[in-house]
Amino acid sequence: MTRAKPQLIKTNTQVPLTIAVTAVDENGQLQEKYVACERPLTVYLNWRPIVTLMTLGARAEALALGYLKNQGFINDVSQLESVIVDWDVASAAVITREQTEDLDAKLADKTVTTGCGQGTVFGGFMEGLDDIVLPQPKLKQSMLYSLLKNISEYNQTYKNAGAVHGCGLCEADKIKSFVEDVGRHNAVDTLAGEMWLEQDRGDNKIFYTTGRLTSEMVIKVAKMGIPVLLSRSGVTQMGLELAQKLGITMVARAKGRHFLVYNGAENIEFDASNPR
Repeated sequence: MTRAKPQLIKTNTQVPLTIAVTAVDENGQLQEKYVACERPLTVYLNWRPIVTLMTLGARAEALALGYLKNQGFINDVSQLESVIVDWDVASAAVITREQTEDLDAKLADKTVTTGCGQGTVFGGFMEGLDDIVLPQPKLKQSMLYSLLKNISEYNQTYKNAGAVHGCGLCEADKIKSFVEDVGRHNAVDTLAGEMWLEQDRGDNKIFYTTGRLTSEMVIKVAKMGIPVLLSRSGVTQMGLELAQKLGITMVARAKGRHFLVYNGAENIEFDASNPR
């Protein structure tokens, strides 16, 4: 029997994604501009504080769930009982039906990463990678161009205020879900949380991000079961090595009609010509 989704309890507090401020331009003139909001969100697991994330706060419940899943704190969606988001105290509490095991050991084993600002991963983050088997879908160059064109219609907070990253779940050239946040890892965790709750498959998807493709990004996308990673930015050496090990098609520096395939070029059908 499939268990119901966890109960979602939210305060009535609505948090803005941007606010209007006044700046002075290069000519000494006052300009009204918008800046991205940044606020702390403390994630609790069974009322124990795990981490404080700096976030826009658009989809806090999905962010909290995705973070805990990607870090290896929870693996079984059926164990989720409720998620309580309270912006009055800047918290998201995830409650499970049973207490999680080895919480002290996971919290003690942590690594500072190259995430936006200073990221942290906990014990269990690398577990299960050897068990991941990803498909090798064939992609048309023309489809990638179409996807890049379609995704340019998103990034609304970035267009309004800048200072954020965007991530999208895509099926061919269609964008199924898109989220922006002040850190790219918050965005990917939010999408991971949504996929987890919906029990959505990843083998038919492309993951798009505006951020760089580090080892942490590759691992999270692999855990989502997604075989294709597309970025507007660059790659790191460890990110590339992991993509090669896990069989992820890695396409970076993708904007307009330009991209670089760092891994999985054999999966790309080059069916569109570009002027020299």
